[in-house]
Amino acid sequence: MSAFKEIAPTQLSENPFELIGKKWMLISAGTEVGYNTMTASWGSFGVLWGMPVSNCYIRPQRYTFEFMQREEYYSLSFFDEEYRSALDFCGKKSGRDYNKVKETGLTPVFDYKTTYFEQASLVVICKKLYVEQFKPELFLSPEIEKNYPDKDYHHTFIGKIEHVLQK
Repeated sequence: MSAFKEIAPTQLSENPFELIGKKWMLISAGTEVGYNTMTASWGSFGVLWGMPVSNCYIRPQRYTFEFMQREEYYSLSFFDEEYRSALDFCGKKSGRDYNKVKETGLTPVFDYKTTYFEQASLVVICKKLYVEQFKPELFLSPEIEKNYPDKDYHHTFIGKIEHVLQK
């Protein structure tokens, strides 16, 4: 039996600036047939088109990008501080070159048409609604461009939050 309890998105009490920007998250897409995960510290939660949504950003060269493009669902997994080294590894190493589960000891869960991790304290399951690559000609502040010395502009993925699982 899972240690997770499903709550409504409106019941989230965590500060999103702390949750995403300081604690980080694993963005995962795929199923037991094939999946990948990556660490991220950029993202958001909000309301768009009358729905609770998440927004995450992925550069096109990231291995997880392929799965995010292909799959209909993705997950955002948040962890307690004791898993910081696992998140650090998943942010620095590619799933093309390493088995992240083997290297970190994380346990994948294949449910809700995607993958998330048993050790997470909070999981947000999203159905992809919209994808678009950032266009530098639309940046209104020149300081943004410094994030892209290689011109590898992020794609934004907006997903409807369909399940929130909390321990």
